[in-house]
Amino acid sequence: MSIPSLRDIPLFADLSEEGLARVGAGATEVTAEPGQILTLPGDVGSGMFVLLDGSVSVELRGGQIEVTAPDFVGELALLLPDGGRVGRVRARTAVRCLSLPRSDFDALLESEPSFALALLRNLAARLAAAAG
Repeated sequence: MSIPSLRDIPLFADLSEEGLARVGAGATEVTAEPGQILTLPGDVGSGMFVLLDGSVSVELRGGQIEVTAPDFVGELALLLPDGGRVGRVRARTAVRCLSLPRSDFDALLESEPSFALALLRNLAARLAAAAG
């Protein structure tokens, strides 16, 4: 994916040129058909998914959350010490996404404050929505 295209994704909008180059070099485009499982609870989190098109359902013990492009999923497993997935992610529609490996995720957290801030704001919004 080109650097200008990556900059159009809200999570990456404020990254430095070096950060965008890291994402461009490390991320892989993945597609999923409706109903396809992207992650299972307990699996080791090897990366996160940034949705480019479509929507997924994150199935948790307490219910479900629908996530649509250009949002992301799978980041919690990368932030948790044990690194395990907390829910099942299933494609609700045809999905096209970027898979960002753990090593690039960690490097972006350490070197790109805007990336960490975007993650925190998104997580806070999800928690607030879940609290009602």
